[in-house]
Amino acid sequence: MKSRALISLGLIAMLTACAAPDSVERADKIAVDKVDPIATSYTETPISSGDLAGLHIDAGAGTPVVLIVPGSGPTDLNGNNPQGGIRANTYKLLADGLAAQGISTLRVDKRGMFSSAAAGDGNAVSLEIYAQDYKNWVETIREKTGESCVYMLGHSEGALMVSAASIDTENICGLILVSGMGRTYGDVIRSQLKANPNNPDRILNQGFKAIEQLERGESVDIEKLHSGFAPLFAPEIQNFLMSVIAVDPAQLAAKANQKTLVIHGVNDLQTSTQDAQKLADATGGHLVMIDGINHILKDAPINRQRNFATYRKADLPISDSVIAAIRIFVLG
Repeated sequence: MKSRALISLGLIAMLTACAAPDSVERADKIAVDKVDPIATSYTETPISSGDLAGLHIDAGAGTPVVLIVPGSGPTDLNGNNPQGGIRANTYKLLADGLAAQGISTLRVDKRGMFSSAAAGDGNAVSLEIYAQDYKNWVETIREKTGESCVYMLGHSEGALMVSAASIDTENICGLILVSGMGRTYGDVIRSQLKANPNNPDRILNQGFKAIEQLERGESVDIEKLHSGFAPLFAPEIQNFLMSVIAVDPAQLAAKANQKTLVIHGVNDLQTSTQDAQKLADATGGHLVMIDGINHILKDAPINRQRNFATYRKADLPISDSVIAAIRIFVLG
């Protein structure tokens, strides 16, 4: 079975590109001591919720717990995507960094993928199915740890999922939306396609028409499209795309009505500073813009080729400022 390979939020498709983020006034500049480098990994304990699987790092009795929800496509609980050539270890590094600050974590694999393969078909999913999975994870974590509430951290597409999961859900300490979309999938795909100067109008028009069809709930015949659109609009993922493509992430996050932290790297080439601002405005949450880091939370230049090269560097640390922002939000 071909794993779900969603849009370039998680997989850098050959037809897509993103413009550099516009210059904005920083919502927050964190003035904190640099987090000490992490010399060792922390003990990880497998935890299951039905057929779903994850890894728990216990930072100590009574410590708060953050559920880390992965981004789009076949992205595993460490933040790697073998199909997309991404070997960044972002979530593993994030979990270790938070443990060093006295914050426990659980990072999980999505249903039908990797250690959660037994949970079903990874392509037969929807926003609602994922939201219920993460609601269930919250209760599993509470049962395992005895904590009264859980923080939910969603990265990239995961930000949309935790917003949906926390609606009408008790026992959520707060939401942490990292590198998330503030616009609909349809708008994000359109902007990425337009940002690539190598896409001629005839190809752009094919892509725009396909997006409009999916927004109307209509299937797309990829045989009539340029071959480069095959991974973007693959038939096996179209039902999922139709479940999310017209959803407004900012409105969904507002409906969640949770204490919210929004984190965005200014050198993110996949989501924009405007996305982060929309999420913060909608939720009334605290917005942290971090200079010099990209979508996967690593120091990276704005140059496209060199920025994306960091996606293959598992040993490159994530930004200390990301850890610090979460620490402040969770521990006060």
